[in-house]
Order: sequence, then structure tokens, then C-alpha cells
Amino acid sequence: MPVKYRAAAEALDGVLADGLTIAVGGFGLTGNPFDLIEAVRDSGIRELTIVSNNMGVDGLGLGILLESRQVRRVVASYVGENKLFAQQYLDGTVEVEFAPQGTLAERLRAGGAGIPAFYTKAGVGTPVAEGKPHAEFDGVTYVQERGIVADLALVHAHTADLAGNLGYRYAARNFNPLVATCGRVTAVEAEVLLDGYLDPEHVATPGVYVQRLIAATKREKPIEKRTVREREGAAA
Repeated sequence: MPVKYRAAAEALDGVLADGLTIAVGGFGLTGNPFDLIEAVRDSGIRELTIVSNNMGVDGLGLGILLESRQVRRVVASYVGENKLFAQQYLDGTVEVEFAPQGTLAERLRAGGAGIPAFYTKAGVGTPVAEGKPHAEFDGVTYVQERGIVADLALVHAHTADLAGNLGYRYAARNFNPLVATCGRVTAVEAEVLLDGYLDPEHVATPGVYVQRLIAATKREKPIEKRTVREREGAAA
């Protein structure tokens, strides 16, 4: 059974330290564990390695850890929406390891499944594969990628039950289930905390992966890009 805490800072007490590798769920700003990210920022820990699909945007999501200069290294698949991230990368103040998005997802899954490494065709012949072992299978060259095991995993879920089983809502599911499995300690913020148990058919992350749990703060969910289509026949 996970331990339920009143606030994010309490949930991360005794876990946070300089130099941690932290895996964080989310895609853009969707499914970000905002409360837990803010608790990391407020703790003041530094020299962090962040593993996430991207680093939020300027001033939101993981972007706040860049603003506070707490990040030393990032493993990500996409960095295009954060100007500060790009600047820190170009300045050499933040080291970046790029991974194809599917490869990053599989590295997280592999780490959670106890698989130390695997081979993939993605990235062969590009800078992504430089310095990594290669092997040939059935006449095709593959590159070896390592599974990711994080010191701490931060997850946002829609629903959590008494056993820590998790359910996600629509696109907010994204990387969260993968991140939940790969942490030595997994902390979850959930929008709904049930007094009972989820229907087994609706469990996306089994509670065995979850150690710490909080109720997510109610907040307006930021939208990274609001795109609308002009209605047909609308006046010019």
C-alpha cells in the first residue's frame, strides 16, 4: 500500500538530494505532475538529471527547474517549446541527451521491467547512435540502448485507489505509466483519490509501483498551444 501524504513536499521528504535522476511524466504540458515539480523546485536541490519527453515551456512544468538552475542534464526527445532550455543547451550549462521518442518510451519501459538494454534500428547512422554498441541481426544493423532506472519518478494520474492503482484520463496518460514503473521511488499526484478500489479493467498502473501518493491541487490546466479552426462562412 502506498503512503498517502497531505502535500507534495511531505511526499518527497527524505527522498530529495543533489544529483538525483528524476523521471517525469507528461507530454508538453499535458499530464504534468505540477505539484511534485514545484516541490522539487522549492527544495532547492541541484545538479539534477531529468528524464522526460520534453522540458515543459518557459515558466511552466519542468521549465521552472530550468529557471531555478537546478538541472544539469536532460534526457528528452523534444526541446522545441522552451526558449530557456534551448539557450542553456547552446550555452553549455545544461547537457542534453536526445533520444527518439519511441526509444525513450522503450528505455523507460525496459528500466521498469528489469531489462538493462535492448537493440533498435531507430537512430542508426545518426548522432543518436554515436558511441553506442551496434550489432547485426538478420543482416540489419541495430544500436544498443540502455534501460532507464530513475532514483525518483514523478507521475500525474487522474484516479488512484487505496492500493495505489492508477487510472489516467485521455492524452494525460502519455508517458506517465512508463515513468511510474522505472523509479526506485515513485510519487504520484492524483486528481481523484478513491475510498475503494478501481475496477481491474481500468487499472493502467498497478499499485505495486507506487510508494507515495497525494491529492493533486485543483488548478486551471495550462494549454501549451490553443489552435482553433475558422468556421466556414465566417466573415473575413
